[in-house]
Amino acid sequence: MIRINLLGGAKPKSKKSVGVSMPSFDFGNLGGPVVQVAGVLLLTVVVNAGYWYHLDREKKSIEVKARVAEQKNRELADIKAKYLERQQQADSYKRRVDVIDQLRASQSNGTVSLLSTIGDTVNSTEAVWLNSMQDQGANVAIDGMALSSDAVANLISNLQKTGFFRNIEIKETMQDEKVKDMQAFQFTLTCEKAKS
Repeated sequence: MIRINLLGGAKPKSKKSVGVSMPSFDFGNLGGPVVQVAGVLLLTVVVNAGYWYHLDREKKSIEVKARVAEQKNRELADIKAKYLERQQQADSYKRRVDVIDQLRASQSNGTVSLLSTIGDTVNSTEAVWLNSMQDQGANVAIDGMALSSDAVANLISNLQKTGFFRNIEIKETMQDEKVKDMQAFQFTLTCEKAKS
């Protein structure tokens, strides 16, 4: 058997002290400064490569998230376009309904209401007929025929009860000579509209 002394020390001569010693390694000079610079450069390259790999993975992750976000953005843009289109339709319908409501309101406040009121009043008054009616802005001129002067007075009273008119004046009343078989009176009234 061959023994190799790795410690480089002398052989123990006595058998009494047998000690176990651990091997040690001495790197020495490691080839000088060129090898040391090369080692630092190699270590720098390894660290930079690891950092680049980390950044590359992060970049790919961000690209995937950006694609998902762009897809969602496109979907939301489509939904927004549909919403805006529906909103425009709703606004258009609302404007139409407002115009119709406004026309109905002006219809009830305007000439239709005036004609309706006078027509209902004349129909509820006996022995009175209208020949013409003129809306003169603040006043209404009414020409008609009645079978008696009492019928004309009843018409004036009924027109005042409607609340649509403030002052009602009789411009003229006369017996119609053209009608021979009965008594008939021609009348002209001026009615001042009440403020609504």
